[in-house]
Amino acid sequence: MVNIWEMSAAVSFPGGNGDKRFFRKKTICSILLLINATCCVSGAFEVSVTQSSYQAEENQNITLEWRFTTKPGSSFKYLSVLCLLLTERKAPALYHLHESVEVPESQDKQFAGRVQCDKDALKDGRIRLLVSGLRTDDSGLYLCKVNTDYGMDTGTCQLNVTAVAERPRMRQEPENLGRPIIYAGMGVTAATVLVLFAKIYCGSFSSRDCDSPESWFRTCTTKPE
Repeated sequence: MVNIWEMSAAVSFPGGNGDKRFFRKKTICSILLLINATCCVSGAFEVSVTQSSYQAEENQNITLEWRFTTKPGSSFKYLSVLCLLLTERKAPALYHLHESVEVPESQDKQFAGRVQCDKDALKDGRIRLLVSGLRTDDSGLYLCKVNTDYGMDTGTCQLNVTAVAERPRMRQEPENLGRPIIYAGMGVTAATVLVLFAKIYCGSFSSRDCDSPESWFRTCTTKPE
């Protein structure tokens, strides 16, 4: 796996951490300039991007796409593709195709199992990489280098992955939680009304006429003449 960070690490840094970061960036830029200078020799061959910048949220899927010049009658047997994520500390590979054969061992563990290439699109001069389950550390500058028997060039695009704010969950009350309470309240109210009604209705009778449940029921359920 090509790792620009390992290449830049070979450079000696005379100062502290600030100088190290400066030399790292300078080394990466020098490597990119070297690649571009090599590609200029290829002439008409060109690698371009359909979209220079992508915006997505974590856990989403996205398709990164590059286009390269095709040549009628040319064989794709010698087609090689190397796509890298350029960061300040390293340059992990997300996809590697060498002479039309995928090289999965070159893929960085950060992208393991998350990148799929549309093989049919390669015949039309398109490199379409589906990256699934995006993470915030997938953000950065993506460089794709294409090498054929008739030319070589690179193209870059930017991907920004933002974190999704966790939404507070609403507490859900059980649907039938309040019904037993309502029914119980209605029962107590009905009983209270019944007792008050009995007292008012039977108020004209003497207590001896209602000294037993049987006599109370007989007396209180019969209207006085």
